[in-house]
Order: sequence, then C-alpha cells, then structure tokens
Amino acid sequence: MNILSNKVAIVTGASAGIGYASARLFAREGASVVVGARRQQELEALVREIEAEGGQAVALAGDVRDEDYARALVDMATRAFGGLDIAFNNAGVLGAMGPASDMSRDDWDEVLTTNLTGAWLGAKYQLPAMVARGGGSLLFTSSFVGHTAGMPGMAAYAASKAGLVGLTQVLAVEHGAQGIRVNALLPGGTDTDAARTFADSPEAMDMVRGLHALKRIASPEDIAQSALYLASDAASFTTGSAMLVDGGVSVNRM
Repeated sequence: MNILSNKVAIVTGASAGIGYASARLFAREGASVVVGARRQQELEALVREIEAEGGQAVALAGDVRDEDYARALVDMATRAFGGLDIAFNNAGVLGAMGPASDMSRDDWDEVLTTNLTGAWLGAKYQLPAMVARGGGSLLFTSSFVGHTAGMPGMAAYAASKAGLVGLTQVLAVEHGAQGIRVNALLPGGTDTDAARTFADSPEAMDMVRGLHALKRIASPEDIAQSALYLASDAASFTTGSAMLVDGGVSVNRM
C-alpha cells in the first residue's frame, strides 16, 4: 500500500524544482494532488505526467500572494477530492541580490510577501480544512540560509525563510491538539532554476558543491523524499521542527 493512499495534498510552486518533484512523488505514493504555481502550461503538463503514471491531479494557476488564490486552492481540493490532508507551501523566490542597505523597498516586499506572507495565506485556509478532516500535515519550505548561515546579499530571503521557522513553531503549538502537524523543510543547495541564478557558472557550481559535507548539491527528488516523510504518517510524532535536508552545509567547515 502506498504511504499517502486516500490522502489529498496541495503543493505550491509545483511548476518546477522541489514542488514539481514533490507533487509527482506524492501522487506516486497514492495522494490526489492539487498543484499550484503561476505558470498554467507547466502545471497542465505536470497533471498529464501524473495521470500518465496512474495518479490523480488537478491544477490551478495563480499567485500565492493573492488571498483569493489561497482560498481557491483549498476549495478545489475539497470539490475535486473531498477535503485536504497535506499542504506543502513550497512556492518562493530568491529575489534581488545585494547589500541590504542598497535594496529597494519593492525588492524587499516582493520576497517577504511571496515567501512568508504567501505561506501564511496558504495556511490560513488549509488549516480549517485539515481540522474538518480530523488532522493533517502542513509543510513549509524554509532554508538553512537565515537559520544556520548568513549569506551575503540575501537579507530579504534569509528574513523570509527564518520567519517561516517561527510561523511553523507557532502553528504547531496552536493546532497540535487538533491532530495537525506543522514542519519546516530546510534544503541545502538544490539543482533548481532559482539556484542556477545564484550559481551561474561551472566554477560557481563547484564552489556551492564544496560548501556541503556531501560535496554535491541535491536533486529536487532528494528534497521531495524528505517532504514525503514529513507529509506521511511515518512522521506522526514530528511537529514544530526545522528539518535540515542540507547535505551537511550547516556543519561543514572544510
């Protein structure tokens, strides 16, 4: 039996990278999946791939900064599949890079509103739906940046991702008695489009690999496996955690 059989999941940021890999893995493990991102064509292609593998998925394009979109994703999960058990609030942006003192207010707001406010908006509507099901698993994609390391030029990103850890802890306490587990996933360097904008040359990629104890960067599928664990009943006593899935970048000093 697949470990997410009879579960319904929402995955945001699903058009590429960690969200894409997680949506496919959740579906392979038996979940019915609502996939969200801004790019409709990519979402539709993902749904076709999931269906071709025997899974169930529906797509809704939109912007996680929009409260109506957060509500609509939950409504779609309820209409299409009968409720909601798992939500992986993974959508995020790296944002403009540079010293904090040179950053514009618009650049700051774009990152904080997408990464932190967007995740809170998702949770705002996901939590009542999970309560109605008698429990569930709520996940956020945070980062080691802002948690175990400060990276120059990434003030807004670090602040938004650190904020997700605080949000995780509070929601875990507020909703634990209702059977809802809330956890943050903290990836290290991962081979995504966003990461390639940070490390945009072979030399830069080699440098990033060397920061990790494992001397490699993750594939999106590596991170998806950890998301699957937190989403599943295998993590039944795990809540309020900031789970490092970072290849040892937080501890490496060599």
